[in-house]
Amino acid sequence: MSILVCGSMAYDSIMVFQDRFSNHILPEQIHILNVSFFVPDLRREFGGCAGNIAYNLKLLGSEPLIMATVGDDAGPYRQRLEALGLRQDHVRHVPGTFTAQAFITTDLDDNQITAFHPGAMMQSHLNHAREATDARLAIVSPDGRDGMLQHVEGLAAAGVPFIFDPGQALPILSGEELLRCLKLATYCTVNDYEVRLMSEKTGRSIDQLAGEVDALVVTLGGEGSRIHADGAAVVIPVVEADAVVDPTGCGDAYRAGLLHGLAQGWDWVKTGRLAAVMGAIKIAHRGGQNHAPTRGEIAARYQAAFGESLW
Repeated sequence: MSILVCGSMAYDSIMVFQDRFSNHILPEQIHILNVSFFVPDLRREFGGCAGNIAYNLKLLGSEPLIMATVGDDAGPYRQRLEALGLRQDHVRHVPGTFTAQAFITTDLDDNQITAFHPGAMMQSHLNHAREATDARLAIVSPDGRDGMLQHVEGLAAAGVPFIFDPGQALPILSGEELLRCLKLATYCTVNDYEVRLMSEKTGRSIDQLAGEVDALVVTLGGEGSRIHADGAAVVIPVVEADAVVDPTGCGDAYRAGLLHGLAQGWDWVKTGRLAAVMGAIKIAHRGGQNHAPTRGEIAARYQAAFGESLW
C-alpha cells in the first residue's frame, strides 16, 4: 500500500551559541534590538514534516510517496531521497525559489531563536493529491496554507482516507477552515497545546472535535498520548528513551507509526504503541532523520516496552 505524505521538505540549519541570550538581550533596550551572536557550532539537517514522516515510514517498511515543493537548492535533498529509495514522483521543483529552511540558534539554556523561510513551500498548491492515483492512505501535514486546504479537498473527493495534521499551520487556518478539514478527514492528530488552540478557534470541545473524525490523536509529550475513537479514549503510555537528545522530528516519527499501523489494519492500541516507540527512538538522536534502526531493532524496542511481539 502506497502512503501519500503531503507536507514540507526543508533544510534545518542549527547553530549553538555558547552563552545565554539573556546576557546580551537587555529588556530595557528591546525597542532598539541590534544583536549579533557568534556561533562556532553549525550543522545542517534534512527535515520538513513530509521528509521526516516519509523517512520513518521507510524505516518501518512502508512505501511512502512524498508530495512537496522544493527550490533550486534541492539537489542534496533529492540525492538523499534517491539513496534512501524514496520515490520523488510528486516532489515538484519551483524555479526561482529556495527550499523551505529554518535557521535555529540555541543558547546554553536551550532557548531558541528561529527564522523560517518558507520558499517553495508556499507553492505547494501546484501539486494535486488526486494525481497520486496509487495512494491508499495519506496524511496532510504542515505545508503552505493553500496547498493544505487543496490536498484535504482532493483526498476527500478521491475517497482516500487521510490524517489531518495541522501542526504549526494551525495559527494560519481559521476556525471555519479547521472544521471543514475535520469534516473531510478520516483522522486528526495534534499535540495537547494544538488541540486546545483548535478548540478555541472552532468553539468546539475536544469531545465535539473528536466526533468529527474516526479518531482524534492527541500527543501529550512525556505523558504519552490519548486516542479518542468510538466514544472512548485509548491511553498510550510514553516509551522511555535511551536518552533525551533532541525533540526535533519526534512528532513526525510518531505520525509515521500511526500511518504504518493504519496501513496494516491494526487496532488503536497496537498502532499507538508503535507510534510511541518511534518517537522514543527518534528523541535519542539529533535532527529529524539521523536515527536508523532496523525493523528488528524497532520490534525489539516494542517487545521490551509492551511485552508482546510487533510483527
